[in-house]
Parts: sequence; structure tokens; C-alpha cells
Amino acid sequence: MKFKFITILTLGVLMSSCGGEKAKKEVDSPVVEEEKTEAVKVDPMTDKGVGTITSITLGEIDPTMVAEGETIFKAKCTACHKISKRFVGPGLKGVTERRTPEWIMNMILDPELMVKENELARQLLIEYSAPMANQNLTEDEARKILEYFRTKN
Repeated sequence: MKFKFITILTLGVLMSSCGGEKAKKEVDSPVVEEEKTEAVKVDPMTDKGVGTITSITLGEIDPTMVAEGETIFKAKCTACHKISKRFVGPGLKGVTERRTPEWIMNMILDPELMVKENELARQLLIEYSAPMANQNLTEDEARKILEYFRTKN
């Protein structure tokens, strides 16, 4: 009698654990596949981000804007960013070759909205585990920082 009870109990445990794992895989799999698909679809050189900046026309590099952008960058951004290396946030050397000007400015101007609605910004948050601080910069200040970044390729 004791043997039958143990056998039935063991079979019950095995059956429930197998069925539970199958059900879990069926529920979890589509979400994981969807997330991977979304990440692959994003082209950083066409993504303009989300925000007020929808189009920028860049001309020759303006040395005055570069100098002002460097000053703003050093005052507002260097606690988390370095040009040539990863720090709290990504290194910014070559950022204008990895992202569109619009995306860069939108990220500077409203990082919360970008993380909420832009896949590339969400990926950066996941990678660096630190949200970008909103420095409440003006559009003019963000444009000057962008100009400074253009000299750091």
C-alpha cells in the first residue's frame, strides 16, 4: 500500500511539472521573440527619435557653436559622459556616425520621452542601467552640443 501511494505521488508530480513547463514555454516564447524582432528592426541611422526635433540641416561646422557646445557639455554632461570612453553613459566619440542629428538632439532635450517611446533609447537604458538625466537644456544649447559632437569623430 505504501509503495502504491509513493508511485502515484511520484507520477502526479512528474505529470504536473511537465505540463506546467510546456504551458510556461508557450506563454513566454512569443514575448521573447517579439522583443528580439523589435530590436533588430531599428536602424540607428534613420531613427530620428521622438520629440520636438524632426529635421535638421547641417552645413559646415561652426567653430563658435563648437566652442559654446564644448562649454555646455563640460558643465552639464561630463558627470556621466566622457568623449573617448564608456563611463556612467556611453562614450560620445563618433556618436554622429552612430545616430542621426535629430535623435541626438531629442535625447538631449527629453531623455524621459525617448526612453519611453524609442527603442534605441530603451536599449541604452538597459545596457547602461542608468537613465540619462534631463538637464533642461534649450534647443539652442542642444544644437551647440551637437555641433561639438560633430568634431569628435
